[in-house]
Amino acid sequence: MSLLPASVTLVALAIVLDLIVGDPRALPHPVVIIGRGISALERRWNHGSAQRRRARGFLLTAVIVLGTFTAAWLVVALLTQLHPWLGLAAELWLLATTLAIKGLAEAGKAIAQPLAQGDLAAARHALSMVVGRDTDSLDEPEITRGAVETVAENTVDGITSPLLFAVIGGAPLALAYKAINTLDSMVGYRNERYADFGYASAKLDDIANWLPARLTALCLWLAGSGLIGRGVTVSRWRGALAATCREAPRHPSPNAGWPEAMVANLLGVQLGGTNFYHGVASHRATLGSGQMPLNVAHISITLRLMHGGWLLFFTVIALLALLWGLR
Repeated sequence: MSLLPASVTLVALAIVLDLIVGDPRALPHPVVIIGRGISALERRWNHGSAQRRRARGFLLTAVIVLGTFTAAWLVVALLTQLHPWLGLAAELWLLATTLAIKGLAEAGKAIAQPLAQGDLAAARHALSMVVGRDTDSLDEPEITRGAVETVAENTVDGITSPLLFAVIGGAPLALAYKAINTLDSMVGYRNERYADFGYASAKLDDIANWLPARLTALCLWLAGSGLIGRGVTVSRWRGALAATCREAPRHPSPNAGWPEAMVANLLGVQLGGTNFYHGVASHRATLGSGQMPLNVAHISITLRLMHGGWLLFFTVIALLALLWGLR
């Protein structure tokens, strides 16, 4: 008998747990432990010739990803040996730590609430907690753009990709994905320090998110049909799929452009453009038509698209998993 139906049930419970408690600061988070491991190895290995740094970067990726998978599998297996319910509880908690549904929604609301009240300083500060760009001088449209881009992109990294890997391989595979994602966020930069050392991490993250990013864009589009008349028009919805396929490859990331372009086209706004990082301008291709000026209301609509998108995504992969398990 396949274990997939039981896995789907456990993942569904993990979703509920994440929606209720999110990531309590009082509890240790696996991603923090993964990050410490990456930092320690980066300090030890990221030196020498470009060829040596690239080779050690491959080793770093293998050690962190395989080590995370093995550690999660051992924790669940050992606790299961003590008592089956302990194993289930451990896997449930580990699965919930890979999801960021509540956290992403709260981050969006933390920006939207002060922005709606005209408190730009508080909105800028809230945005600075979730983006790397300079936020000190941003106006309402630019604050909104930062929030919408963050929610759209992280719908993949923080929700749909972990869900897919969780259904396929339970907590060990979902945490291995989070290790890949954490590696990319820490060393996957195209700068002098990480161009070689982070090469393997960045490429593996691109591969891991390739399918989820495109499926998420499709689910966001389907979810958009439920928001027609509430921030999405019929004409924008009809044209969003083709526009996204055309525009997404413009994004410097092979995956982030898909959810961002879909949200931009559904809302009729323009995302991308110029950001500043430590005072240095960084130009990115624009996505969307820009028919509508960005304003705080677009953050709430994006959050509704996010929720509709991940619900559809999980429903589809859960049904496929159940059908596979019942063959």
